[in-house]
Amino acid sequence: MTIGILGGGQLGYMLALAGYPLGLHFRFLDPSPEAPVGRIATRITAPFTDRSALAKFAAGLELVTYEFENVPVETARFLAERVPVLPPPAALEVAQDRLNEKRLFQQLGIATTEFAAVADGVALAGAIKHIGLPAILKTCRMGYDGKGQWSLRNAEDADRARSELTAANLAAKDGKDGAPEHAGFILERLVPFTRELSILAVRGRTGETAVYPLVENHHRGGILRLSLAPAPQLDRAVQQGAEDAARRIFDALNYVGVLAIEFFEYEGRLLANEIAPRVHNSGHWTIEGAITSQFENHLRAVVGLPLGSTHAVGCSVMLNLIGDVPNSAEVLTVRDAHLHLYGKSARAGRKLGHVTLRASSPEQLASRLGELPSYFHRPEFGLDAVLRHSASARR
Repeated sequence: MTIGILGGGQLGYMLALAGYPLGLHFRFLDPSPEAPVGRIATRITAPFTDRSALAKFAAGLELVTYEFENVPVETARFLAERVPVLPPPAALEVAQDRLNEKRLFQQLGIATTEFAAVADGVALAGAIKHIGLPAILKTCRMGYDGKGQWSLRNAEDADRARSELTAANLAAKDGKDGAPEHAGFILERLVPFTRELSILAVRGRTGETAVYPLVENHHRGGILRLSLAPAPQLDRAVQQGAEDAARRIFDALNYVGVLAIEFFEYEGRLLANEIAPRVHNSGHWTIEGAITSQFENHLRAVVGLPLGSTHAVGCSVMLNLIGDVPNSAEVLTVRDAHLHLYGKSARAGRKLGHVTLRASSPEQLASRLGELPSYFHRPEFGLDAVLRHSASARR
């Protein structure tokens, strides 16, 4: 069985590594000739909008999935006329627009922070009056790892954002080269949340579902730096609330595959932030830290195989390697440390790999974190703060 994957980054790379032991084969389509999957699988290098390349890509495939939620919806629909596409294109359509996401959450009774649509700089003033400050202004489409966002904490921030939005809209109307393309904005009330959590759930073709434990995520500069799995000090009711949200989304979208939902924990309850209709960075720990990885379970789901156990094996921390990488030998001297390098050239802000550290208890995990080389104790990881917080919580 050959599966087509749209996108050839590290997520597609890890999907293929999980699928080969199952006897699966893969064909990728990615615009970049440097896509990591070129080392291990057949790759077609072409834009996602190239219909001739898409037709060639689809020939002989059993199904198509994706590792990147910004694949054009039209691409997914074009392929769906020729071969099953899972998760369905409707999931892509929702995930690509933050306003659509929030409205879906509302329709399904899933709590979110307050939000308002913002068409331009003029509308921003009315949205701020309704939502209040502090708030976060985001582009509805595109933007990830902190891009396409403005933090509005006071009137000066709001004035600056309003000027930028007005200038961008005027440039777009004038058709100036290089003018950013925006499909509107969304203003979200900034809540003093306790922590950021995410859940990964998977639904098979028969409707069978399985859910991983919630994970606690720590970001720096809008980029995920580390995830603790399972999330420490987790109330069972919070886990159940996240699982219920996932199942509502599954049913609404007739979903098949792995789904990630990012939440804020605020006053003991969850506020949904966004979804990712694919395997997710905060689930990389599952390769060594769960009985069945998110990558294998995604493939089991879309192919129609029984789902694997999502039970955590002890506890884990996943640390992203961004911009540069540590000395491999220094990492691997730490017991139960697992190094994953993606084969990408170094560049500021680029995810080059990750390390998963596993232990049998939170205390043992904290001890092993302290053994990691100095690379991981730089301020951008916030590792020392995580250790202090964990020690305080245990007391």
